[in-house]
Amino acid sequence: MVEEEYLAFANGQAAGVSPTYEALARAVPTDDRVCGLLADLPGGKQQPNLLFGVTRLLGGPVTDPAAFLGWVVEHWTEVRPELLARSTQTNEAGRCATLLPVLTGLPGPLALLEVGASAGLCLYPDRYRYQYGDGVLGDGDGPVLDCAWGRPEPPPTRRPEVVWRAGLDLHPLDVTEPADLHWLECLVWPEQDARRERLRRAASVAAAEPPVLVTGDLVDDLAELAARAPSDATLVVFHTAVLGYVDQATRRRFADLVQTLPGHWIANEHPSLLDGVLPPGALPPGALGRLAPRPRADGPEAFVTALDGIPVGWAGPHGQFCE
Repeated sequence: MVEEEYLAFANGQAAGVSPTYEALARAVPTDDRVCGLLADLPGGKQQPNLLFGVTRLLGGPVTDPAAFLGWVVEHWTEVRPELLARSTQTNEAGRCATLLPVLTGLPGPLALLEVGASAGLCLYPDRYRYQYGDGVLGDGDGPVLDCAWGRPEPPPTRRPEVVWRAGLDLHPLDVTEPADLHWLECLVWPEQDARRERLRRAASVAAAEPPVLVTGDLVDDLAELAARAPSDATLVVFHTAVLGYVDQATRRRFADLVQTLPGHWIANEHPSLLDGVLPPGALPPGALGRLAPRPRADGPEAFVTALDGIPVGWAGPHGQFCE
């Protein structure tokens, strides 16, 4: 139900992170008009993040819950088509900080292929700078990705060599297009100024050397794009927070396919989405129990990072920590 989804978002994601979105998410279940409008949409289009992002895109109010509810009802003929046409393509470059430890352990040079790439900002782990504690790894104009290091081994001391980068997405975005960049900024929560600045700096990196972005499906079109990677580089197919947008059968088909490709596969997802996708017994005992609330800046969730189907660590969903 819509009411349950919005309350779960308020309690599990927005609480303690975004007072603005928490208030909106708690207000929606109190308004039968808005709940009714959302209930008539396909399930994936009822998401709080999507509704709030579209409201901001169209210039609607988000700081006053009562004004927000009234505006959604009044402007529904504008809101509805945007909800149907768009998806929550949060393109968080900070996730590269949790991918870097895996990437630097692979033989280079690398050919990166991201599934669910959005605008492809996670295809530049070699261009960003990293802070796992004291000192900054890397140089250049890319954003500094701050990541709390909690693994027993030392953090990475180098960046990988990347010679090819490509992305696959049902609706890829182009950061050189102001409208696409604006949509990405609308998906950053209002209070998260640091994330917004990180997005802009990462977009500048991508705009200087745009990746290959292909419109396509993660199962039907993956092999064809992978075949375009240079043969003298190590192919790395990776994805973060993507499997929640497809059903279990499609996840299984994707996992079966990606394991037939040459190179390596990095999955960075909520553990509940990897259940039945990774080999039986791959998830550590009590994996779901590890998701107790943590005092993290962007919420309590922890993702599992897996290499070739074997979990290698826990990661903040936006790259906040590696454990």
